[in-house]
Amino acid sequence: MPMAMASEESTSVCTHCDRAIPSSNLDLHMVHCSRNLEKCKICGDMVPKRHSEEHYSNTHAPGSLSAFMVSCSLCSETMERDILAVHKGENCPQRIVTCEFCEFPLPAADLAEHQEVCGNRTELCPLCRRYIRLRERYNHELRCTGVPDSTVGSSRDVNPRPTERGPRGGVPPRRQPQGHSRKRLFFTVAITGIAVLLGSFLFQKRPEANQVQ
Repeated sequence: MPMAMASEESTSVCTHCDRAIPSSNLDLHMVHCSRNLEKCKICGDMVPKRHSEEHYSNTHAPGSLSAFMVSCSLCSETMERDILAVHKGENCPQRIVTCEFCEFPLPAADLAEHQEVCGNRTELCPLCRRYIRLRERYNHELRCTGVPDSTVGSSRDVNPRPTERGPRGGVPPRRQPQGHSRKRLFFTVAITGIAVLLGSFLFQKRPEANQVQ
C-alpha cells in the first residue's frame, strides 16, 4: 500500500494530452507535448502537428474512406455506411429471421440447422389422412386428391386396410379352423385304408371259390 501511494504521488497529468506523466519529467514532457503534438478536435487523438492536416483528410474529411466506414451493431463487421442497411437486412449472420415451418425467430446463422430438424416433423393431412413431413407439405398440398397414395412422401399411413372381398364382391367364405382340417384328413385316410383292406380280402376269397367249383 505505501508503494502504491508513493507511485500515485509521483505522477501528474499533462494538461495538453491528459496522460499521466512522472512528476519529475512533467515539465520536460509538457514542453515537448505542446510544441509537437496536437489534439484532434473530432476524435480526440493526439497527432503530430505536422501531420494534423493529413490526419483530418484521411480520417474525417468528406470523401475519405474512414468517414464512411461503420460497424454493424449485430455482428461488429466493418463496412461502408451505404451498404449497412442492406447488410443488416439481407447478409448479416446475426440478423433475426423466422423458421418457415414453425415461425420461430432466431439468428440467420442458426437457421439451416434448425430447419433441418424442424422440417422433418410430420403433420396429419386432413384430406388423405397421411402424416406428411413439414418440408414436403407444400408440394403435397398441390397434388393431394384425398386418396391415399404410396408415392406421396409421408411417414405413416393412418387409413385402415380395406376389407377383403370374395370372388363376387361379397363377404369371403369363413375359413375352417386348422384342427378341423386335420380331422377330416385323418378320417379320409382311415376310410381309404378300410376300403383297401376289404377289397384285398374279397379278391383273395374269389379264387378259392373258383377252385372249389
